[in-house]
Amino acid sequence: MISLLTRVRSKHFRPLLGRIPLIDWLALYWPRLLPAAGWSYTRAFLVSPVTGTTSASGMEGRRPQFGNRHLRDPGQVFQHNAWDNVQWSEEQESAARKKVLENSSQPLPPEQQEEYETKASNYWDDFYTIHENKFFKDRQWLFTEFPELSSKHMGQSDIDREQIQDSNMDRGDESKDPGSSATYRILEVGCGVGNTVFPILQTNNDPGLFVYCCDFSSTAVEIVKSSPNYDPSRCFAFVHDLSDENSSYPIPEESLDVIVMIFVLSAILPSKMQEAITRLSKLLKPGGCILLRDYGRYDMAQLRFKKGRCLSENFYVRGDGTRVYFFTQDELGHLFTSAGLERVQNTVDRRLQVNRGKQLTMYRVWIQCKYRRPSNAPASPHDTLP
Repeated sequence: MISLLTRVRSKHFRPLLGRIPLIDWLALYWPRLLPAAGWSYTRAFLVSPVTGTTSASGMEGRRPQFGNRHLRDPGQVFQHNAWDNVQWSEEQESAARKKVLENSSQPLPPEQQEEYETKASNYWDDFYTIHENKFFKDRQWLFTEFPELSSKHMGQSDIDREQIQDSNMDRGDESKDPGSSATYRILEVGCGVGNTVFPILQTNNDPGLFVYCCDFSSTAVEIVKSSPNYDPSRCFAFVHDLSDENSSYPIPEESLDVIVMIFVLSAILPSKMQEAITRLSKLLKPGGCILLRDYGRYDMAQLRFKKGRCLSENFYVRGDGTRVYFFTQDELGHLFTSAGLERVQNTVDRRLQVNRGKQLTMYRVWIQCKYRRPSNAPASPHDTLP
């Protein structure tokens, strides 16, 4: 652990020297470095030592599906790295609300907020320039939570692949868009350096699969393209601003089976979220779905913000200039249904993460959603032949 701290500090802390104190840097970034291993560091509110015993026999090879691992015996809290659907006491709820009221009582002035908006891409480029592809771990949990990404699910799809292929032939493959001949198309919005895209490509070997991926940061996209796992015949990475309503996707409308959004919607201005979701919904085929996981209200990350970091209600700026919003289920549900999508799943997970080495418990709040375009959704006007 000491050697790991030394490597992390020398690699990631020195470029930020003078900008973020070490203890704040650890509180901000440590949970992202080794989440699967259960190592976390924070001086956040609602962090407390818990007594318990650790048993190696309690370890498991694969985490059960989201929401299925419940802590029924508090004495066994340290047998796993995380527990789902942990009930909060009224005291915790009240304390969390109080903390948010405190840290949002002094919003940044409008001119500073505008600067964070106009320079948003610069902050993300700086982030990926510093950390490259060594910051986040590959999201191997994806296929447990979202079987829509696996080849097994594709085999059970209701989509008539022959009909799709015939349609492409009828058009003479006039559109030269990447993946035009694919029979199952996935788009990840906010791909970062490929921690979702590459596990999909490596796990799903269906020859009809094609994955699009985009990110606000040109630095991140270049890292994806330079990876030995990047295969242009199966994947197309491009720069795109999710919040820019005038920026078009290089993807035809009604052509995608799945859109993936992992901790990305929370990074844009709340006032731009609805238009972003509406534009994405138009890319889905009838029956296609959007898969989302993002930060929930009163997550540990929200509670640890200090005064002077709030931009607007439940919207904050981190020490590195990147921003984050904390959702409720109703807010996300409204965004998706207003875009004409049907609810499949909208679940909040009050997760208890533990650091077995330090005997600490940390409360996370995440929301996981699946929303589907109705199968009888009307075709876009430009797709209707005269």
